[in-house]
Amino acid sequence: MKTITYNNVLCDEKYPASDNRTTLEYLEAQGIKVNYHCRDGTCGACRCKLNDGSVIYTTQPLAYIREGEMLPCCSRPTSDIDISSSY
Repeated sequence: MKTITYNNVLCDEKYPASDNRTTLEYLEAQGIKVNYHCRDGTCGACRCKLNDGSVIYTTQPLAYIREGEMLPCCSRPTSDIDISSSY
């Protein structure tokens, strides 16, 4: 079970280890609105700062990602994560 904090708000439910949802899908299920467009790592509209923790990508993103950033649309947490919107 992993915890996800988005914009300094800790999600109520923990992300189960067996969960196959992307970080974006998980956040949406928690009622958190995240800016997105493509849902497959192409556009980068959902780009977030990865303040703490690590993620793995379900598909290799085509959008440019700087050091310390991540795309919730095509990633899953591999640890507790703390992310914040880049915009």
